[in-house]
Formats: sequence, C-alpha cells, structure tokens
Amino acid sequence: MQQNLLAKYIRPFIGCNDYAESIAFYKAIGFQVTSIATNMSVCQLGNCSFYLQDSQVKDWIDNTMLFLEVNDPAGFLSYLKSLDLKKQFPTVQLKGMVEYDWGQEFFLHDPSNILWHIGAFKE
Repeated sequence: MQQNLLAKYIRPFIGCNDYAESIAFYKAIGFQVTSIATNMSVCQLGNCSFYLQDSQVKDWIDNTMLFLEVNDPAGFLSYLKSLDLKKQFPTVQLKGMVEYDWGQEFFLHDPSNILWHIGAFKE
C-alpha cells in the first residue's frame, strides 16, 4: 500500500440528548473536551478521540456503540466506580467486567444511553 494511503486515526461522530450534560460527563470521566463549533466538540483521551455533536437523532443515539481499548480494563473500571457517576449523572449505567476467550470488557452507558464497551484483547 502506498504510504500516502495509510490512515492516521478514525474519529466517529456521536450525538447526545443533552449537549451540556454530555460534555460534563465526558470531562468527568477524563476526556479533554474542546469546542470546535457551537454544536460540536472533540473529546480526547490519550490517542483516542471522537466528535460529540449537539444532535438529538433518537435512532442514531439509540444505536451507537463504541469500543475503547485500554491497557488496564480493571483499573479503568475501578477509576470509573470511584467517580460515583450516578450522583451527578443519574441515567448513567456502569456494568461489571465480563471475561471472554478474546479478552475482557465492561460496559458504560453515557447520559444519552450510548453504549461504551471498554476492554482489552488478550495478547
């Protein structure tokens, strides 16, 4: 493949039900949130990022799932539990670790109910 055809990264777009609440949520869990327009921000954690858009398209939001691969899923889960997210974001759901043949993951539903799979693959 030609060098100029190599991808650098992929940055999905996600919508939300309440833009201000979603910004506060992603900041609370450790993302750096940078506004790039009145209705869009870039949320970045390490080398991973996505666009958060002030767009309330129910079918889009209800069917969005993202996988965030991390070095230490158990540590990340502990960190999220320590934040007591339900206190500030009552609709957020944080589920326990699940082990698979391929690795492990846990699940986090953001304030709009977007489903995050957070885990790691076996090496």
